[in-house]
Amino acid sequence: MENTEKMHETEYKNNEKKKKHQSPMNPIQVFLLNFLIVITVLWLLFGFVIGAAVAPNNDMSPNIKAKDMLIYYRLEKDFRSQDVAVLSKNNTTYVGRIVATEGDSVDITDEGQLIINGNMVSEPDIHASTPRFDEFLSYPVTLGENEYFILADSRGGAEDSRYYGCVNYSEILGKVIMIIRRNSI
Repeated sequence: MENTEKMHETEYKNNEKKKKHQSPMNPIQVFLLNFLIVITVLWLLFGFVIGAAVAPNNDMSPNIKAKDMLIYYRLEKDFRSQDVAVLSKNNTTYVGRIVATEGDSVDITDEGQLIINGNMVSEPDIHASTPRFDEFLSYPVTLGENEYFILADSRGGAEDSRYYGCVNYSEILGKVIMIIRRNSI
């Protein structure tokens, strides 16, 4: 009799342990909760940390082509020369390469050479000269606090800082961290 009582007591304890570990939600509720968590994390990630834009034209060709998907990091605080940035200027989205930062002096010679702080810049990935757009800016340009000079890689007729002027830090949406080619979508 004593063994039977111990067995019933052990069985009762095991059942109590099982009850404690069982979820009060059914599998559909668990799935919906997990789905909601994933959607919330993605919304936060793409709403505040990561941004996406489509390259509007071929101004950054051959590195970035029109309609390539650009993923950019919104929380970048320290932009440097050679960073590729997505920016919004006059309600238009542009993509360009930062070539000068605050305090730098930018000049473009009549021969199309880029001069930063009195030094000619060697750009091995740029295969064309950099013409001046004298009708928009007068050179040399000295950048103020939180200002950047941004040029497109395809320098011929691209719209960049030679066209719309210096870019303020607040106009930069983020630093490009990934390019998804349009033919792979």
